[in-house]
Amino acid sequence: MVSTRFQDLELSKEQLETLNTLQYLEMTPVQAESLPLVLAGKDVIAQAKTGSGKTAAFALGILAKLDPSVFDVQSLVLCPTRELAEQVATEVRKLAQNQPNIKVLTLCGGAPARAQAHSLAHGAHIIVGTPGRILDHLKQQRLQLSILNMLVLDEADRMLDMGFQDDIDTIIQATPTERQTLLFSATYPPTIAQIARKYMRVPVQIEVKTEGESTHIEQYFYQVNGNEREAAVVQLLLDRQPKNAILFCNTKRAANELHMHLKNHGFSVRALHGDLEQQEREQTLMLLNNGSVRMIVATDVAARGLDIKALDLVINVEFAHDADTHIHRVGRTGRAGEKGVALTLLTGADDYKFALLQEVMPEVGDARALPKGNPKDHKRPEPADMATIQILAGKKDKLRPGDIVGALTKNDALDFASIGKIAVQSQVSFIAISKNKAKQALTILTQDKLKGRRCRARLL
Repeated sequence: MVSTRFQDLELSKEQLETLNTLQYLEMTPVQAESLPLVLAGKDVIAQAKTGSGKTAAFALGILAKLDPSVFDVQSLVLCPTRELAEQVATEVRKLAQNQPNIKVLTLCGGAPARAQAHSLAHGAHIIVGTPGRILDHLKQQRLQLSILNMLVLDEADRMLDMGFQDDIDTIIQATPTERQTLLFSATYPPTIAQIARKYMRVPVQIEVKTEGESTHIEQYFYQVNGNEREAAVVQLLLDRQPKNAILFCNTKRAANELHMHLKNHGFSVRALHGDLEQQEREQTLMLLNNGSVRMIVATDVAARGLDIKALDLVINVEFAHDADTHIHRVGRTGRAGEKGVALTLLTGADDYKFALLQEVMPEVGDARALPKGNPKDHKRPEPADMATIQILAGKKDKLRPGDIVGALTKNDALDFASIGKIAVQSQVSFIAISKNKAKQALTILTQDKLKGRRCRARLL
């Protein structure tokens, strides 16, 4: 059994006194799983949600390894946003209160770089910051990481979603290869695995689920007539009001027809199938992933191998041709420890295929009648939460996510919470913005300069 007592760890007397003063009596699950590994010098990948106590897990490891007599940067923590970086720095300072002469410096966009450069000139032990600003100081040779011994990527999946992959790569390449690397992430997408393979040394991977968390996918099968499909889908969507969903059809024609039907009924929806150009398919997936479209109607081209994040809901508008395809479809929901729901419409022609599926998955149970909707409810489709802005500039123009974030948050014009995922491509960039801030963001991006020049931008 894993110990949950801080006293059982190889922590200094000063650290234990601080934990006692702060009333940190027992370790949280993520601390109990990761902290012994961190203290043992292992590279660690910890998958845990925000609020799980992960900051103290890596902060205690940083402070245990720190040598205050060496007044150079020994630890670097990368965070996706200024708010998180400031929270992390505050927690580190709090945990270091009984260890004298430890300097923690926060380097983020939205604060004057000149003042940060002045602070860097006076030295620091621990740097906490966002990738864009850290990279700026590295390029200006204000920040030296030659003796760094610990690197932490906090909320790594969020940083990648915001488009900081290239910045992170450049920063890591400026650190010693013999460092210890800790990666904390709420999810474990393929991009995180790539970072682990490229930059970590035999990492130990742990996954901590919060109490009551379930990976269970609830499946419901509804018997309908063939001509009732579209009405049934509208009814189920209005009843469930999913934040995001994929609706599967067996043919491109059926997908296009359902797409137009839902669009005419006011749903936030796009189509996804093999007749679309690769650029259109990528854009549709991006809009779904960043919250600018609530649902897509897809053929099985979207069932495998595409980068689609966790979904609230999958609806099999037409039953899959085989059990394996059905399993891949419903597996799009219920990922990363989240609860998922999959609904399947069946007609009499599907009886044989459904019987075969029941043999493979006895837990699916029997089909049921479609629940009757209440005509008095007058429910309407909910719009998407985010809008997406396209900027006609990208990597070839040396544009980085940090430049976009900096422009939008300069003088507190917008807060970080209004900014969603950022994707900087070769010649264009995409930014997800809260819908109520989209016009303001568009004005900023078109009237202010990015990388010294004005750029064209539009709302998708």
